[in-house]
Amino acid sequence: MSTPRTSRSVSAASLPTLVRKDSPISFSPAELEAREAKTTAINAACVHHDLSALIHLATSTHGLLDDGLRRTVWPILLGCNGNELPTQTPWSHLPPHRDESQVALDVNRAFVYYPKYESDKQLDRRKEELSGVIVEVLRRHPLLCYFQGYHDIVQVFLLVLGAHNAPHVVARLSLLRIRDFMLPSLDPAISHLELLHPIIQRADPELYNHLPKMPPFFALAGTITMFAHLINEYADISRLFDFFLARDTAMPIYFFAAVVLSRREELLEIEQEDVDIFHAVLGKLPQPFHLEFHIARAAELHERLSPQLVRSWAWWNFSSSSVLKASRTPFDMSRLTLADGEALFAQQEIKMKRQQTLRKALKTAHRLKSQLWYYRRPGALGLAIAVGVYALWLGRNGGPGSRWPLSDFLGRFTGVFF
Repeated sequence: MSTPRTSRSVSAASLPTLVRKDSPISFSPAELEAREAKTTAINAACVHHDLSALIHLATSTHGLLDDGLRRTVWPILLGCNGNELPTQTPWSHLPPHRDESQVALDVNRAFVYYPKYESDKQLDRRKEELSGVIVEVLRRHPLLCYFQGYHDIVQVFLLVLGAHNAPHVVARLSLLRIRDFMLPSLDPAISHLELLHPIIQRADPELYNHLPKMPPFFALAGTITMFAHLINEYADISRLFDFFLARDTAMPIYFFAAVVLSRREELLEIEQEDVDIFHAVLGKLPQPFHLEFHIARAAELHERLSPQLVRSWAWWNFSSSSVLKASRTPFDMSRLTLADGEALFAQQEIKMKRQQTLRKALKTAHRLKSQLWYYRRPGALGLAIAVGVYALWLGRNGGPGSRWPLSDFLGRFTGVFF
């Protein structure tokens, strides 16, 4: 684990930009001129803090071009203003976070595909820095729950921003953009996947009818890690992050939908009953993978079929504290603080626990009703209704921690029956 840092004044110019030595890129005079013009436009938008311009530039072909520009733009897109930099106790003096053992295991598996051509000693230093960034964020915000794959995201931020500047930016990312994935349960993350069905149904009804209607767990590894777990080229994942950070927090779902739609012919050839084959195919990105095409397709899908326009049950059911509603865009995040993120986390956790309790109670009610119907005992229907009402009450009033005399009564009453 790295030692505490005393300064965050490292300039962007002092940090190296990763270069793919295996495939040096050469540009024509026209391409060089276009890149120079875009670089000028990005720098001007940063000076004027023009979020609309930065969103457009980050979305357009090739995104923010290089890490030198990303070091300036990514913090702006995440609403960093310099007023929240920690001046309190060094993070190494804070109590350990409950998930640090898992962090250590995952960090040990980091930097498999990039950066390339570094020695074992250099990679060990990178891992030490990565551990330091993750642990600092978790110790300063102990309510956050680490998830496997979080290190895939943070390692990209570390490579772009450097060890001194990454922690604050990653903290804002964690509390304001991927907060749904850092709650005590993965239920909110899985609920994001429920947007896939209505998007694909609207975009391509024939393909939708052919795909299995099971929960699309094959999309979880990609969407929860902003595709850092699936994309192995550093230039590609950093460019994709340009797009995600500039757009709606639901964009990873739309990006996955774009990937599914682009494989239409391949998927239609799979027999409908071969669910395992569907999951295996959809769990990986097609190769070769045309990144810019899928980015453009995802942007088009979102413009035509935004969550609000789709009006699905999944969208209605999302908590108002979810990142999909409370901090959708860079404009939203520019108005929110880390304290706001923690407050939204607490609100979302309460609703999540209520929903979990409601599902559990309704499942119990359904099982009880089935048993009562089987035995056909007197009073069965009334008891089933009572249990159903109690299940709804639980879901609305704080879950199993709440006490109500009926809970004891039902316990004794059901004991008589069974």
